[in-house]
Amino acid sequence: MRRIACLLTVPLTAVLIAGCSSSDGSGKSAATTPPASSASAPEVPSPVASASPMPTVSGDFGSKATITLPSGQPSGDFVVSVVSEGSGAEVKKDDWVTVNYTVKDWTSGKDLSSSYDSGGKPQLYQAGSGQLVPAFDQSVVGKKVGSRVLVVAPPAAGFGSQGSSALGVGKDDTVVFVLDVVSAVPPDTTVPGDLTQPPANAPQVKDNGKAAPTITVPSGEQPPADLQQYVLVKGTGPEVQSGQTLLVQYTGVTWADGKQFDSSWNHGGAQALQVGTGSLIKGWDQGLVGKTVGSRVLLVVPPSLGYGDQASGSIPANSTLVFVIDILEAV
Repeated sequence: MRRIACLLTVPLTAVLIAGCSSSDGSGKSAATTPPASSASAPEVPSPVASASPMPTVSGDFGSKATITLPSGQPSGDFVVSVVSEGSGAEVKKDDWVTVNYTVKDWTSGKDLSSSYDSGGKPQLYQAGSGQLVPAFDQSVVGKKVGSRVLVVAPPAAGFGSQGSSALGVGKDDTVVFVLDVVSAVPPDTTVPGDLTQPPANAPQVKDNGKAAPTITVPSGEQPPADLQQYVLVKGTGPEVQSGQTLLVQYTGVTWADGKQFDSSWNHGGAQALQVGTGSLIKGWDQGLVGKTVGSRVLLVVPPSLGYGDQASGSIPANSTLVFVIDILEAV
């Protein structure tokens, strides 16, 4: 079964970690797991709700937090404490969460990157999946959307014994995070709504609820030479911007035989990818930028905007590709 990485010119893991990184304007992620060392990583301690001493947090959800460090050394505990509880849905393991963050190095006393800084972006990741450092990965599971969470991360829950030179985190530093849980999207989420079908000479789409939609290629029609774009369900969210990380569900078939060659529904649900930067096939970059979040989109991609005269897995050379894409989130 083809996976979404086959749509990328870089590995999917690079998109999920580096591509969706929030940064301080220099492309540095505050959450990326540091490279593994040859020694075994220390076991992540179980989180506790409080310890002594504790940092204090001021500021409101949705704005950069002010973190004030206490006198004294950190306890060494992995602390996850709800500063203010939201009223949204509870984040479950494997939900795709969008999180804004403020970070301070307790050991050095330095303020680190924040998604609220100029050029910063929220972090979009799959909660509890192990993609990011435990301070991000584990701390949001069980919390409600709209919550502000204080996390005190000893090295085992943060950047380990190596630290992070890119972020200025030293060896064995304790790091303090304030995480604002903006949204949570279960991996089986789809775009709801009645479909507006394209013209009769274009592929037709049947909604199947939580399963992949059915795409029927019109019999006897020649594939178009240019990219065809149809909005089947118009979302009410913001327009997708070039360079954003999108959370999508998608399915794709070849025009020639109507056979499915890939579908997110068949391998774990919604996927994150970066659009408009050349990491996707050109048909996706051109067809998704400018669409609104919450939309279901039909793209008919000619070979020149797909894989051209090169075969790709089960896709023959010079294939016209047909996709239905649900745009669930954009950061």
